[in-house]
Amino acid sequence: MGISHGEKLFLCVPSEFQNELLYNNLVISCLEKGVIRLSLDYMKKMREHGHPISYLIFNRLIILHSSPGSRKMIPKILAQMRADKVVPHVSTYNILMKIEANEHNIDGLVKVYNEMKRFEIEPNEVSFCILATAHAVARLYTVAEAYVEAVEKSCSGDNWSTLDVLIILYGHLGKEKELERTWGIVQELPHVRSKSYMLAIEAFGKIGQLSRAEELWLEMKSIHGLRSTEHFNSMLSVYCKHGLIKKATGNFREMEINGCKANSITFRHLALGCLKANLVEEALKTLEMGKDLKTSNRVKNSTPWLETTLSIIELFAEKGDVVNVEKLFEELVKAKYARHTFVFNILIKAYVKAKIYSPNLLRRMILGGARPDAETYSLVKLAEQFRP
Repeated sequence: MGISHGEKLFLCVPSEFQNELLYNNLVISCLEKGVIRLSLDYMKKMREHGHPISYLIFNRLIILHSSPGSRKMIPKILAQMRADKVVPHVSTYNILMKIEANEHNIDGLVKVYNEMKRFEIEPNEVSFCILATAHAVARLYTVAEAYVEAVEKSCSGDNWSTLDVLIILYGHLGKEKELERTWGIVQELPHVRSKSYMLAIEAFGKIGQLSRAEELWLEMKSIHGLRSTEHFNSMLSVYCKHGLIKKATGNFREMEINGCKANSITFRHLALGCLKANLVEEALKTLEMGKDLKTSNRVKNSTPWLETTLSIIELFAEKGDVVNVEKLFEELVKAKYARHTFVFNILIKAYVKAKIYSPNLLRRMILGGARPDAETYSLVKLAEQFRP
């Protein structure tokens, strides 16, 4: 039942009954299969017949062109949308905001949001979730808190996906009371997914509530069982974040006993745990073990991976280990995470601690899309004293 079969069925329908609904469904089906050229041909026919084109078609076109190499097409898609007199939906703007958030482009994100408000399109809970998460990741916590409040106000019913986002956000913001309240709402749902447990374990771990994270880990273990590497990684990440390498090693052994294979995420967490415990050689070996495993771009661009990597970089920076800092920093540059000023400041700090002068750091920072702040200039001034 592919595209050709769908086309045959469509052509069997008498032309007078080939209405906008059939055309829109056919085009969306083509786009879902990634067949763009054929979709554009049918869109042309829709215009010829005077059939309105659904915003869902344009949404799908934007998603298909959201990769860095294809993004230059998005303004053209939006221009065509206007030419076809298709009013953008809130979901259209949510897609555009998510693209900017994934690129760690706060200015671009805010620009899309302001455009949305200018056209009087009401943001929904998804919009506010995107805005809150992006600002929390950028460590703009005051702004993030304002958007979290907007999420709470716009939240419609017991939407587990929104509740999951709130769990992550309250972990970022260090809001224990709100985190407990949100987790209480999740527990009242007919079915609590293991994914929600994992997010809660990590969130409580992030705010230093280790015993609470362990409680939830045991609860998840009794309800869902421990069937995947991700289940183990959630608790392991908490132990490693706090440098509890013995507990992390115990978790790792339990993972192996349960027949779950450690992945690159496991080794990245363990490397952080080793460094926190001042086991530098073990950390370097563990990093190498992780590099031998395949890691998808989705994982490499994910916030937990980037934040763990930054924590490792920070510890190497404190030791003035410029070589290992630069090796790992390249990952953050590729993921556009180095657009955040605080990320680049850690790189400069590594050079200061190593007492090495590098004349191009500020230039690298600006060209990479990060804005220098007061801390940047203070660090650069400190680095000046090591000029040969």
